[in-house]
Amino acid sequence: MLNGTVVIKNAAMEPEIVDLANILNRMGAKVIGAGSNIIKIQGVKNLKDVSYHIMPDRIEAGTFLLITAATRGNIKLNNVIPEHLNSVISKLEESGAKFDISKNSIYMEVPNKLNPVEIRTLPYPGFPTDLQQPFASFLCTVKGTSIITETIFENRFKYVQELTRMGTKITQEGNTIIINGGKKMHGTTLESTDLRGGAAMVLLALCSKGTSRISKIEYIERGYSNFHLKLQKLGAKINLEMGDKIWMKAMMK
Repeated sequence: MLNGTVVIKNAAMEPEIVDLANILNRMGAKVIGAGSNIIKIQGVKNLKDVSYHIMPDRIEAGTFLLITAATRGNIKLNNVIPEHLNSVISKLEESGAKFDISKNSIYMEVPNKLNPVEIRTLPYPGFPTDLQQPFASFLCTVKGTSIITETIFENRFKYVQELTRMGTKITQEGNTIIINGGKKMHGTTLESTDLRGGAAMVLLALCSKGTSRISKIEYIERGYSNFHLKLQKLGAKINLEMGDKIWMKAMMK
């Protein structure tokens, strides 16, 4: 609502930016170029009320795909936009997962034997940094050597120390981690380091022998609504424990 035009250079190109521009334009704004790296915003005098249906959460959808892959199951996700997950689906296919994709649903079947892969996070439409951590946990279940290079955010490997306490074999070299997957893993007490790191811990707990208790789940709940209830519907043995702390208790079923 400023006079004149504002130009944002080096803008993020994720679908969420396009979705935001769509609702603003429905309200009467003039936002041009969303989805590219240059966005132009021409000021308007007024905005109006609208009704708008926001896009599905691609990171939540990707997390459920990875949990299913790690536990060697099958899943159908409805109300998704498959092209938003092309890079993730491509890497899961490379690992050995099978997909049947329609306009707004994804069906995935996962065999017991999978292949290690190499991943490099990149701006959209490249591999999303927000799924780097859950994908690392999944690769801990895959026999062989996998490599993940993080190019977007610094200090995004804080969760690795927690995963190694479960018996995983992960080494870090700068902005790259090397995963020697397929080792026996065991449950333990963990502390969420951040939103996606917490999801990665839940994922690995569901694949590890014994019980894991995860604290600081407020990180997880910030990005996943009713996470444990949705996982229960998939057959996961997971619940919340109340006390001086709220714990997410997960174990292999």
